[in-house]
Amino acid sequence: MIVLGIETSCDETGVALYDTSAWENGAPASQGILGQALHSQIAMHRDYGGVVPELASRDHIRRVLPLLDQALAQAAMQLSDIEAVAFTQGPGLAGALLVGSAFAKSLAQGLQIASIGVHHLEGHLLSPLLGASAPTFPFIALLVSGGHTQLMLVSGVGKYELLGETLDDAAGEAFDKTAKLLGLDYPGGAAISKLAEQGTPGRFELPKPMLHSGDLDFSFSGLKTAVLNQVKKFEEKKIVDPKEIQQFHADLARGFVDSLVGVLVSKSEKALQQTGCKHLVLAGGVGANSQLRAALNEKSKKGRFEVHYPPLDLCTDNGVMIAFAGALRMLADNNGSTTSGAFDIKPRWDLASNNLP
Repeated sequence: MIVLGIETSCDETGVALYDTSAWENGAPASQGILGQALHSQIAMHRDYGGVVPELASRDHIRRVLPLLDQALAQAAMQLSDIEAVAFTQGPGLAGALLVGSAFAKSLAQGLQIASIGVHHLEGHLLSPLLGASAPTFPFIALLVSGGHTQLMLVSGVGKYELLGETLDDAAGEAFDKTAKLLGLDYPGGAAISKLAEQGTPGRFELPKPMLHSGDLDFSFSGLKTAVLNQVKKFEEKKIVDPKEIQQFHADLARGFVDSLVGVLVSKSEKALQQTGCKHLVLAGGVGANSQLRAALNEKSKKGRFEVHYPPLDLCTDNGVMIAFAGALRMLADNNGSTTSGAFDIKPRWDLASNNLP
């Protein structure tokens, strides 16, 4: 079955084609990727310091059809070869989701094929199955994507149990807010990570919120506030030396990254211990963070568990993960889990509420 995936939840427009025969025949799941195209709106939103929903929606409208043409050309296929359409139904920006839903439903109706709405986080959660070292079920998933930071127990496709989540700022939001405090451009994740590489370890011992809370929940608003307090103290010194200012920023970025990574790694290890799972999946945009990957790799050597990642180009939002998740959903539900004809979207959507029977 050839499944078209469409992702328009926020500021990336992603389109991809996936062939389920690779998965069904036991071949590496990545072999099913036939073609993909992606457009990021980062440059457009950078001047505003964050995503502007109306601009995002309009750009999705402009991009989705040309991107579909690109993906079809890459796969050497025609529209008539598509057998099902998967699209991001939520969570995300309402207007952006509506663009993808309307396009997917209209295309599916015109081709007289099935369409299926996919949970955005499920796409991220299952994307490591497309990596070179795919996990086996059950596994623990650390989902760190945009406004979401969650630990999930994954027993199979459509079988998810929430173990812990952020109570305020998610890790990605903390990265962006800290980057803004340090004068870095949006989005802040990659910029903070790169700056931290130049920082001095240990100069700033920032708090590790909820590290010893006894549960698997997260909180990062206090960490952001701690960074703000250090910035204010430094500004009071009226230092004008550019090199000293740059080093301060690098050292503070290092302290921030070390604290945040320390919490994520500790909570993940605790989830593995509590469930007895031996496989940990890191998924979502922050999954590309080099410091987090290095810390998890080091901990896995001592903790006797395996850590798995999606390919780097599939860490951020993309159409491949939606096509793949939609395909697995349809296979698991015998092609019965399809949507109605309405342009239904779910800007707020609990992943566990979408479990298969």
